[in-house]
Amino acid sequence: METTISKATMLDMYRMMIRIREFEAEAIELAKANITRAAVHTYNGEEAIATGVCVHLSNDDYITSTHRGHGHCIAKGADLRRMFAELMGRETGYCKGKGGSMHIADMKTGNLGANGIVGGGIPMAMGAGLGLQVAKEKHVAVSFFGDGASNEGSFHEALNMASIWKLPVIFICENNKYGISTSTAKSMNIEHIADRAVAYGIKGLTVNGNNIVDVYHTFAEAKKYALAGNGPVLLEMDTFRMAGHYFGDNENYRSREEVEKWKAKDPILYCETLLREEYAIEQEQLDAIKKEEAQRVLAASEQAKQDPEPMIEDMLNDLYDPTFEEIEWQAFSKA
Repeated sequence: METTISKATMLDMYRMMIRIREFEAEAIELAKANITRAAVHTYNGEEAIATGVCVHLSNDDYITSTHRGHGHCIAKGADLRRMFAELMGRETGYCKGKGGSMHIADMKTGNLGANGIVGGGIPMAMGAGLGLQVAKEKHVAVSFFGDGASNEGSFHEALNMASIWKLPVIFICENNKYGISTSTAKSMNIEHIADRAVAYGIKGLTVNGNNIVDVYHTFAEAKKYALAGNGPVLLEMDTFRMAGHYFGDNENYRSREEVEKWKAKDPILYCETLLREEYAIEQEQLDAIKKEEAQRVLAASEQAKQDPEPMIEDMLNDLYDPTFEEIEWQAFSKA
């Protein structure tokens, strides 16, 4: 694809990818220090996808995320301090410290939430798309999910319904080659997950998810297509997770040679090369961006460390409505 992206936009996207990478680096340091409250699944190596997609979205467009969702949240405009607070179990976190890394949601930015259930966000995005269609709003719902989720029933059911009703939903499969420790070569009998779009009569494309230019242009076309009333699109973003499934994973299911091969395709390195060679950006400017983002992330982390822990009195709030339970019990007692 032609590189018709402005210099300012390219620099903004580069900065966003660096911000995500720095956030993940700090999240790992917090996990090492036993400050995080649950498992941490990093987005390293996949930054171009969330960045190249979310740059086209406004707060009125919806996304659903995954257990590996920090990148999606950040690219959609989340506050870093509140994200770190959630990882640390602080009451200032997005879910008051009760959700943790895998359940960050931010309704103000249109982020309907990360999800610890594999494939759990896919039908949610379909429902959001139906809501947009009924309200006649010119916005889209985007579902991020992994290759493992494409084998779940929720994937097939949501694609089928979205296809029938021609909903403005863009399904984005981040194919990072492994569902936990199982290679896609052992979990599906097709070469491209995007080929499954044929079964539902919708458009399906496989994209180099490590190439920010390809992601940017392909998603722009998909969004335009969906908003024109043509129905949903399935985009398979070909990528690779540089780290293990979670912090502490020994990665004994894949070779170091495979990991090193994909590290050479690092989306951030590709973007840096593009900025230097096609946009005449000096390395000093790129280094300055890295420094600025590292400082931004560290400051947010340090601020979150000072935030208060949740109060015992608040433990049962936001979980269920006691009033509703009492009404339900009274109805049951009379039956």
